[in-house]
Amino acid sequence: MTTTSKTAKIVMGKTRLEAFSDGVLAILITIMVLEMKVPHGTELSALEPILPIFLSYVLSFMYLGIYWNNHHHMLHLVKQVSAGILWGNMHLLFWLSLIPFVTGWMGENHFAAAPTALYGVILLMAGNAYSILQRTIIAKEGKDSLLAKAIGKDYKGNLSLILYLSAIPIAFYQQWISQILYLVVALMWIIPDRRIERTLKNIG
Repeated sequence: MTTTSKTAKIVMGKTRLEAFSDGVLAILITIMVLEMKVPHGTELSALEPILPIFLSYVLSFMYLGIYWNNHHHMLHLVKQVSAGILWGNMHLLFWLSLIPFVTGWMGENHFAAAPTALYGVILLMAGNAYSILQRTIIAKEGKDSLLAKAIGKDYKGNLSLILYLSAIPIAFYQQWISQILYLVVALMWIIPDRRIERTLKNIG
């Protein structure tokens, strides 16, 4: 009598990766809002000194929200994770974790040149880390995977990196131009990635 045993393939799920990422981003937003100190005065004019801090908080809140939304969309197309994907995700979270620091430095110094430039460096590194994570996922799941089909040549992602690279040196001459470029990139991504939504709709 011959006994045939079947070994089930064990797949590493993505649940813990999603939960950990969500928790980190929630903590980062909390840290940023705690950086805004309540003024002692009761007049509206007492809010004027913290206006730059508030504006930098709004911009960074947008960015963290954008990363959360697009990260959430991207992971819907991921079937399983690997060690490379886990480390790619940690690499992304490392750069995002520095956003509260550069946000506070930029706001406290009224968008001075060096803080504004460093803010762009962190955005550039975070954007690059996101691209690396995407490529790591595609390498794991194949060039014909849903994510590969969704992002295609990733023109929008590449344009974002170019705008960051432009904004960093400009910050030492005209900080307001750099701020506009940061805002332009944020507005480009404020709506969750439609490429992924279309792919999900097609397979739905």
